[in-house]
Amino acid sequence: MPDPVAVNSMFARIARRYDVANHLLSGGVDIWWRRRLVHAVARENPLAVLDLATGSGDVAFALSRELPASCRITGMDFCQPMLDEAVIKQQSGGRGINITFIQGDGLALPLADASFDAVTLSFGLRNMADRHQALREIHRVLRPGGQLYLLEFSQPYTWFSPIYFFYLKRILPTIAAAVTGDRGAYEYLCGSIEQYPGHEVMAGEIRAAGFGSVEAIRMMMGSVALHIGHK
Repeated sequence: MPDPVAVNSMFARIARRYDVANHLLSGGVDIWWRRRLVHAVARENPLAVLDLATGSGDVAFALSRELPASCRITGMDFCQPMLDEAVIKQQSGGRGINITFIQGDGLALPLADASFDAVTLSFGLRNMADRHQALREIHRVLRPGGQLYLLEFSQPYTWFSPIYFFYLKRILPTIAAAVTGDRGAYEYLCGSIEQYPGHEVMAGEIRAAGFGSVEAIRMMMGSVALHIGHK
């Protein structure tokens, strides 16, 4: 499993160029993936949302635009330089007035039991040292009837795998190095994607953490999945 100290250091190094790299490396489709997540959350009209591993705040800001101003949104990350980028956006853009950004560890959330209607987690679970513990913590802070929205890379359809992994291993790190100056960070991220379980195994892990039912929405030839876990 990932070393949290190394992961924290890695994200601190690439924080300032993280958004640019994401949009470039995905061809901008990462915006559509997040939009699918946000629309799914909005259908349930939550009053309190935790955006865990919020990073530079893209999902938190998208939730703020889509949900009523009365909805309380908490953006949490364990990497302070990433949170700093989120706060800069918030202050410079005059947006997300209903968002509070705080530092916290996904394996030991500094939050009360049953305090959120929804928890979103986008492309962050695979970087946590203990997936089961993170999922149990999410389950703990959700109210009965609340939902987890997990957007994460997954394993693509068999026919698409050779194309996908060729891009992931041979092309993506080179482009990322040019954008961020840190090839090693993206070689790690690519490796974490390759080792991450497919959607069926991930659904089983979510159920094992206490969720009653789980649905999976596969996107981008199966290489990304949105899992919705119901407490």
